[in-house]
Amino acid sequence: MVFAHDTSLSLQAAVALVNGSLEPVTIRTPDDLDAFFADHGYTGRHDGDPAEVAAVLAIAPRLRALLTADRDEAAVIVNTMLRDASALPQLRRHDGQDWHLHAVDNEAPLAERIVVETAMAMIDVIRADEMSRLSVCADDTCDGVVLDLSRNRSKRFCSVTCGNRNAVAAYRARQADA
Repeated sequence: MVFAHDTSLSLQAAVALVNGSLEPVTIRTPDDLDAFFADHGYTGRHDGDPAEVAAVLAIAPRLRALLTADRDEAAVIVNTMLRDASALPQLRRHDGQDWHLHAVDNEAPLAERIVVETAMAMIDVIRADEMSRLSVCADDTCDGVVLDLSRNRSKRFCSVTCGNRNAVAAYRARQADA
């Protein structure tokens, strides 16, 4: 594994949120946010109302800016995010998970916790000089963010859909040339 388990989970959740905020938006309702919350193992406060959905969607552009920044710019964004949230890293163990970092109280709003957890995960990415693990989808028609946790750094598409669309296009181009 490239990163600690909690770092990978936070990065995957941030990418899912950013990509889920693109058209077609996949997080529209409190039920959609409930599924996101459960799928990505979040704990703590979860209001489950339209205001929380709006607050979570509102952070997507900030997360996208962080995930697609160069290393030096990402460091500035991380520092700003942590400072704005008055983050205080603490080791926690709960819900069957071994020791990992939390930097805001579990009762902080979900959007704030997502921002801080993403910033904390990006600390590991920046320190390890692994920004190349994050990119924009290689599909020309897609703006999705790609998180490549593979050993050979071969992931180029944000989803199977984008990968398949490009494979079919390449196949058709080869057939047309033949």
